Amino acid sequence: MDYWFAEIVTIGNEVLSGKTVNTNASHIGRRLTSLGFTVRRITVVMDDIDEIVSAFREAIDRKPKVIVSSGGLGPTWDDKTAEGLAKALGVNLELNKTAFDMILEKYTKRNIPLTEERKKMAYLPYGAMAVENNEGIAPGIYIYHNNIDILATPGVPREMENVLENFINKMLRNKPNLKYLEDFIYVENVMESALAPYVKELVKKYDIYIKTHPKSYELLRPILEIQIAGSGREEEIKVKIEKVKYELLDAIKKLNGIIRNSL
Repeated sequence: MDYWFAEIVTIGNEVLSGKTVNTNASHIGRRLTSLGFTVRRITVVMDDIDEIVSAFREAIDRKPKVIVSSGGLGPTWDDKTAEGLAKALGVNLELNKTAFDMILEKYTKRNIPLTEERKKMAYLPYGAMAVENNEGIAPGIYIYHNNIDILATPGVPREMENVLENFINKMLRNKPNLKYLEDFIYVENVMESALAPYVKELVKKYDIYIKTHPKSYELLRPILEIQIAGSGREEEIKVKIEKVKYELLDAIKKLNGIIRNSL
C-alpha cells in the first residue's frame, strides 16, 4: 500500500484541559484522508512556546508530506503559533504585507482601529504566505519547507475549515495521486475475538486496513461494525475491498453470524 503521511498539531490549553473537544483534528483528519493522505499522528500541546516549537520540529523530523496545525493565531498574549513555527524553522517573524492588508481591510470596513494586538496577526515566519480567512480575521500561515507542506490554521472551527479549503485548493503541492475508499459490514452473533484470526490473515494477505468496532458487549449479544479501508489507485482498492468483503462474509457464515444492512 502506498502511504502519503500527514500529521496534525493542535495547540490550546482548552483542549488539554477537556474544556474544548478536539473537533478540529477530527475534521482535518477526515479531510486529509479523503485526499489520499494517511494521518500518522495527532499531537496536542499547550499554549507554550517551547511546546509548540518542539511539536513542529518533531513533526518535521518525521518527514510527512503535510503538517496542519490549528489554534494560536489570534491577537492575544497566548497566541504563539506563528512564533513557535518560526523558531522551529529557524527563521524570524516578519510583517507580511499580504497578511497585513487582509487584516487592515477587515478592520477598516468596520471603522475599527488597527492596534498592535491586531497587527500581531500579520507577523508570519520569514518566507511564509498568508492564507485567506473568509470567516474571520487571522489569516492562515503556509510555508513549504524541506518538501513538506506546512499549514497553520486558526482554532475557531469555521475559520479553520475555510483556511484549510483555501490551502487545499490554491497552495497544496504534495497531492497524492491516490483515492481513499472504505466499506462496512455489520454483523450480529459473532464475537470480535472469534473473528480476529480471520481479520489478521486478511490484513496480511491484502495489505489493507480492516478494523472491527464492537457495538455491544461481546459475551451477551455481540454486534460488530467491520470497516475495510485503503488508499491507492481507485480500481485496485475497489477490487481489494470486494475480495476482502467476500472472504469476511464467508468467515462470518462459518461463525454463524447474521449480516445486517445497518446498525
